[in-house]
Amino acid sequence: MTDNIYEALRESHEIQRSLCRKLLRSKAGDPRRKELFEELRIELAAHAAAEERFLYAPILMDDMGLSPSRHALAEHHEIDECIETLEKLDIDGDAWIEHAKKLSEEVHHHLREEEKKFFQVSGKILTDTQKSRLATKYRHDYARMHQSLEAGA
Repeated sequence: MTDNIYEALRESHEIQRSLCRKLLRSKAGDPRRKELFEELRIELAAHAAAEERFLYAPILMDDMGLSPSRHALAEHHEIDECIETLEKLDIDGDAWIEHAKKLSEEVHHHLREEEKKFFQVSGKILTDTQKSRLATKYRHDYARMHQSLEAGA
């Protein structure tokens, strides 16, 4: 079976789920907490940028995909806002871990909804050839964004 955009996205989704779990298990004062947060921040940003370019944009062009794409983009924005809030808080404080829980909930909600609903709608819009081409483009841009974000970190 050839690679498709959904397989490519699910790989990143699993990384996000794992990083969220590890982050929430981290303790105040543990230097690994900052590393995990930075890893999650970069993963979310690289994934969102590539996903918006190579899944949401083509789906936005179809009437059936307009509303689901806009909803998914709004959820990406909410996740970005959670990240911005966490960056301003003391990483060892109680407020930080509460906001980290909110971020994890937002991420898990978005991934669940995307895999259960958005993938089905977009799967009806895209051809198998498009799904394969988009996977290649997504993977390339995801890797490029990861590199760019890590360099800027």
